[in-house]
Amino acid sequence: MNAHAQIAANLIAPDTSGMNFYRADPALTDLLRIHLPEDLFNHIEPHLDRLGGLVGGPLDEAGRMADKHGPVLHQRDKFGQDVQWVEYHPAYRELENAAFGEFGIHALSHRKGIMGWPSTYPVTAKHAFTFLFNQAEFGMGCPINVTDGAAKLLSNYGDDALKAKYLDRLTQTDMSKLTQGGQFMTEKEGGSDVGKLTTSAVQEGDHWRLYGEKWFCSNADAKVVMLLARPEGAVGGTKGVGLFLMPRTLDDGTPNHYRIVRLKDKLGTRSMASGEIKLEGAIAYAVGKLDRGFVQMAEMVNSSRLSNGVKSTSLMRRAWHDAMAVARGRVVFGQRIIDMPLARRQLMKIMVATEQALSMSFLTADALDRAEAGSQDAAALLRILTPTLKFRATRDARKVCGDAMEMRGGVGYIEEFATARLLRDAHLGSIWEGTGNIVALDALTRAVGRHGAEAALAADLHARLDDSPSVPQAWRDRLRGLADRAIGFAREVAARSDNEGDARRATSSLYHVASAIAMTWEAHRIHERRGDARRLLLSRLVIDHRLMTPDPFAVIESETQKQIVAHLLGERDVSMEEASRLMLG
Repeated sequence: MNAHAQIAANLIAPDTSGMNFYRADPALTDLLRIHLPEDLFNHIEPHLDRLGGLVGGPLDEAGRMADKHGPVLHQRDKFGQDVQWVEYHPAYRELENAAFGEFGIHALSHRKGIMGWPSTYPVTAKHAFTFLFNQAEFGMGCPINVTDGAAKLLSNYGDDALKAKYLDRLTQTDMSKLTQGGQFMTEKEGGSDVGKLTTSAVQEGDHWRLYGEKWFCSNADAKVVMLLARPEGAVGGTKGVGLFLMPRTLDDGTPNHYRIVRLKDKLGTRSMASGEIKLEGAIAYAVGKLDRGFVQMAEMVNSSRLSNGVKSTSLMRRAWHDAMAVARGRVVFGQRIIDMPLARRQLMKIMVATEQALSMSFLTADALDRAEAGSQDAAALLRILTPTLKFRATRDARKVCGDAMEMRGGVGYIEEFATARLLRDAHLGSIWEGTGNIVALDALTRAVGRHGAEAALAADLHARLDDSPSVPQAWRDRLRGLADRAIGFAREVAARSDNEGDARRATSSLYHVASAIAMTWEAHRIHERRGDARRLLLSRLVIDHRLMTPDPFAVIESETQKQIVAHLLGERDVSMEEASRLMLG
């Protein structure tokens, strides 16, 4: 029996069961080698390999079960006492044990010694684990992220007493000692419009009493919550908002004075408890200056936006793996799906968006690492990269996951396969921490219009092109010109409120040009190390198919394009000479 006949005999295309998601992702390895010190990469690679195997096996099954059997809110215990508690499926606990326990993803930026590394981890290394883990389960990414964020806020702004009481527990990897964090911001009066919040704070000795209602609370039964409230007598708007830490349980062991009214019935992230909370005099403690609460919380939001971009990239990578499993493993009309021209085009749309997001995720994480080390240039770069990544990657994830579902056909619409869950989860990415419109406006009106952060982006992109001498000069010159045009367009849109309707296009242009240049720079570095320039081919596809608008009445499937696609869908390395020929063809 020939190979095609063997595939056809299976009838239903295979999925990714049993795949090691780290070993199946050489691009991840390449980018980590570029961005991380060699000793750190060598240390974490065995752990990434282990996580990659778990994600393709037991954690994937746990994610499926936790999604199917979501959390249940109980209002009383068996003795009839009014004690609220949330019941989770054992599969959810298995996911927790891996994320918070074995790999300690929430604490990698805070606690030394995790997985045997003597220091804390840079953000870039942390998000390698984020990227892999979320290919098994997207919902758990929220508790990981808000616990990480709560620890960061407490570390940066909390007083010594609060740090001594809560910081160690927020960063524990011993599950018996761990305290998970939460983030309660959204109210009925305002989601992104934080200045409209009505939750009030009344001082009572060394603590505060909180009154009001939080409408969308992530990790609703968290033991330590960061939230915003307006102290009595404070001015309106965001300047009058303070940041508070609210424990779930008081020092005497009794529940704090707030109730989970109900859990949300959501389209996706069904494994994780999101709820509505009523604050009925809940005891809380001020974190930092009361008139700086919004600014402080914005740091957590920006870190969450980066994490959100990485997690959406993770969904796309999982969707890509599934689409390729189908394309390689199913024969129709006497051909493998991967050999059919339209299917190859669809696979390229999935691949290009996924690889763009991977490049931009690590570019942004690297900027955060350098900013936290004191670089003002990196801080300005981070200011514009974060919303740009969050805006485009999360929107692309919806399309990519839908296209991957279509590759599998009707079976992909069935909940037994991962694609249905991926698509449901993908829709949350573009809503969490600001909808697409809000985030595009942040990139344009604030990062560009108010802070001038586009200058740092322009400088960074030009420097990366200068640092890629093996790439043809003509291609680098073209990218320089496109970068200047994208920056100019962003400035034009940001200069006038009348141009607000173009904010999404301008943000997308920045993303596409930045990712194409990042891929070009990566191709030079990877080719220097191991002789493969395939990412240069990706940069051309980004420009040709994502930035530029093709003639709707022209045939665009040229021989050059076919050769590029063949190289990218193949598994052999591509020399810089061959890539350069195709770039200029």
